[in-house]
Amino acid sequence: MSLNDPVNAPERTGAAEPGVGFAEPSATTAPKTVEVPAALAAEGIPTRFACFVTGTDTEIGKTLVASAILHKLVQRGQRACGMKPIAAGAEERDGELHNDDAAMLRAAGNVNLPQHITTPFMLREPCAPHIAAALEHVTIGPVPIMTAYAEILAASDATVVEGVGGFCVPFSDDFDSADLAVELNLPVILVVGLRLGCINHALLTAEAVVARGLVLAGWVANQVDPAMRFVDENVAALAQRMPAPLLGRVPRLDQPTAAAAAAHIELAGLPGWPATRT
Repeated sequence: MSLNDPVNAPERTGAAEPGVGFAEPSATTAPKTVEVPAALAAEGIPTRFACFVTGTDTEIGKTLVASAILHKLVQRGQRACGMKPIAAGAEERDGELHNDDAAMLRAAGNVNLPQHITTPFMLREPCAPHIAAALEHVTIGPVPIMTAYAEILAASDATVVEGVGGFCVPFSDDFDSADLAVELNLPVILVVGLRLGCINHALLTAEAVVARGLVLAGWVANQVDPAMRFVDENVAALAQRMPAPLLGRVPRLDQPTAAAAAAHIELAGLPGWPATRT
């Protein structure tokens, strides 16, 4: 039985639209179109695209992949907006805090909203969010994030929310990244950083996502270690075991731009993904 089997998923609640199930992955490593089971399709497929992008760790390409998704949405004529609810490691530029990851997401989309909406918590210290927040005497909670998310939904056709670090990174004593994903209640796209140990990290993260009652929509392999040996074998092992389809494999890019990464991922068939330009 698949880890992503909705029968085993606990009942979910949240402000966002619920995700739906996906077909079992094949053992191949090529990107594939995701088929929505007929029974679930009959219940209605979301009319807009939204997802939560998480990763197996920090610095494994979440922002690059999230920006690539936004790029593809903009190409399809969508009003697409990225959101990075918490960004740690900001520096002041021209009187405003700036974070490279948050800026890349904003640039990849085409909906111009204030930074305090797309990134409600902008923290200076480049460390774990709960530590950075404590240093600034800030408490990271769900209410400001969900309020900002509602504004983004009202202003856009499609939304991509990028998490922080790995899936279970703490934000405070009683709120973490997994809790945020549950609050948003969006299909999850997992970015797997291809380096030694990625198989274990990816499978454990997949288990954690499904255990929270969330749908793992798919995963993207991103080459973070150019010297990694047996890359193809690692990707094949993951494709065989992951309870969701491989959406793409991003090589080590000389210029890691949203457009360059977008050429290596395929999202056609995901619930809410626009089939044609609007």
